[in-house]
Amino acid sequence: MSNSTDAQANPGRRIAPQQMAHMVIKTHRFQEVVEWYKTVLQTDVVFQNERVVFLTFDDEHHRIAIAHTPDIQSYSPGQCGIDHVAYSYGSLGELIHTYERLKAANIVPHWCINHGPTTSFYYKDPDGIRVELQVDNLAAVDPRAFFGTDVFARNSVGVDFDPDVLAAKFHAGVDEAELMKQGSAPAA
Repeated sequence: MSNSTDAQANPGRRIAPQQMAHMVIKTHRFQEVVEWYKTVLQTDVVFQNERVVFLTFDDEHHRIAIAHTPDIQSYSPGQCGIDHVAYSYGSLGELIHTYERLKAANIVPHWCINHGPTTSFYYKDPDGIRVELQVDNLAAVDPRAFFGTDVFARNSVGVDFDPDVLAAKFHAGVDEAELMKQGSAPAA
């Protein structure tokens, strides 16, 4: 039975997307924004001309499209719209190495927070769009269960941390599970 036939036979069945495919960013800072995403996410250019570029960091044909739109206004965080887009890394070590690579390229996060379910570094692209780089802190358990805990009820945002303290502790050999706990790298 084909998928479309299966959907027709079970009209009440939930049919959800398999994954998020890509996002499109409009900018008047075309080349600057392209270079930023190439650097931050280590993407490959799949296609580029003077109007658009398609970038990917995996086997998808593109994860990000950037459209050169010279006559638009800059992004304004005080308006309705998407607050940020998040990208997950496979380990805390990968996230810390990414932080250090970006810091060496003078790209630093504007906010570092342990949300509980994630350890997250928030960056702003050249237009001010926020990009979250994160690692899942609760891979061994159902991370959704965290939302029902007293810890989450008391603080639904999380605990800020100092990325350099976190990196130093990581390089000193502190266990990743310990570093993924809230409060493990207190902010100054």
